[in-house]
Amino acid sequence: MITITEAYVDSLALNANAIKNGRDLVKKNSFPLLCRTEDDTLLFGECKGSGNEPYRCSVDFVKPEGPTFRCSCPSRQFPCKHLLGLMYAYALGKNFATAAIPEDIADKREKAEKREEKKKEAASDSEETPRKRQTNKSALVKKIVAQLEGIAFAEKLLQGIVQAGLGGIDKKAIQTLGEQVKQLGNYYIPGIQGSFRELQLGMNADQPREAMYERAIPRLGQLYALLKKSREYLERRKENPDETTLDAESTLEESIGHAWQLSELRERGLTRRDAELLQLAFRSYADPGREQFVDEGFWIELRSGRVHATRTYRPYRAAKHIREDDSVYLVAATKELFVYPGELNARVRWEEASFREPSSEDFTVARSHAGKSFADAIKQAKNQIKNPLSDKNPVMLVAYRDVVVIDGRYVLLDEQGKQMPLADIPSMNDATTQLLPLMRTEDLRGGAMLVMFHHDTGNNRLSAQPLSLVSTHGITRLSF
Repeated sequence: MITITEAYVDSLALNANAIKNGRDLVKKNSFPLLCRTEDDTLLFGECKGSGNEPYRCSVDFVKPEGPTFRCSCPSRQFPCKHLLGLMYAYALGKNFATAAIPEDIADKREKAEKREEKKKEAASDSEETPRKRQTNKSALVKKIVAQLEGIAFAEKLLQGIVQAGLGGIDKKAIQTLGEQVKQLGNYYIPGIQGSFRELQLGMNADQPREAMYERAIPRLGQLYALLKKSREYLERRKENPDETTLDAESTLEESIGHAWQLSELRERGLTRRDAELLQLAFRSYADPGREQFVDEGFWIELRSGRVHATRTYRPYRAAKHIREDDSVYLVAATKELFVYPGELNARVRWEEASFREPSSEDFTVARSHAGKSFADAIKQAKNQIKNPLSDKNPVMLVAYRDVVVIDGRYVLLDEQGKQMPLADIPSMNDATTQLLPLMRTEDLRGGAMLVMFHHDTGNNRLSAQPLSLVSTHGITRLSF
């Protein structure tokens, strides 16, 4: 059984309300029965409900990396507040009586073991005689044709905006563009549709023209490049309609709107075994262009030093049904790490992982991976930002000698005395640079900092926003 901490239980909750409700059950002493098995692989108990009968809940850790939750309540949230409360009670040191495993749960374990054995047998058979994925080429060609039609329509929209000129944009034109952008939803190109929606949302007729131009002009260039590359790519795929021709080297497929399946990543060798990751920063934000909330974590892979990103997308309409991610302070030991096509901060995901408390050695290892040269880091960031289809805010862990103030601005200095200006990114809506004066003096010397780069097109200046400080004794998060 894993060590159950309050942070671990927090990470399992669907949202902040579930955390509060689970904790409240413990405060109100709503569990008349709390039990654990002698080997600590099962927690079970009873929780007072609205009816006469209590809810019977259990958390089975026979597979620590994937606990099994069971509760007799009718809640659609999973784990429900009763299961969270059961685990909070254990984490908070409430008294759990040692008891034998209930008969019904023992039966369920036995059935689960049999299912697992059948899965292993099936997997063994498939390894001996691997079956190649069959592609319905006719259906694929139809989809590609529809996508090309959508791109042709999108190109006309873009051409119309450029020919009319941004100076002539008014409320009626923005409303018309919004109606046209909705039509892009018929062509299997949700990524391109989202990019157009972001352009439309940035065109506010009531705002100063200069501000609108500053946001819209780079977006127009990105859309032109995206449509051009997408059309060329899909025309090639149309000539060779096979799933193996999917571009797994860049983010183009995702930019068009393809949602990578884990099986597809595995087939292309985009996995790593037994990777350990430590989260350095976390943030949640709304993406109105794609009409979704995004929970984003930045993790360092302790073995390689790569900084990856995890992202959970919660569409506005379904947000309450999808578990909200939160900060994680434990080391995640993954059995199989899936790495999506990407650049400096490739998105990652895993199905099974165990968690442990980080040690000073983990922090030392993470810090040792920090880039020593600002010149190299800035070059990498600029090269990515220049690519019109790349993420414009790459994140890196850099080593610094000092944090100083020059001409009223915070600046990082490396061992060679090279400077890296620090500044908040307006679009993040989360100021962190102003927190630096609150840090201890020793934390601002000879450390490592996770930063997010940003190119200010107004003054043509590259700067970095601090996200966290990494020392040998821990991580100080400036944003979470």
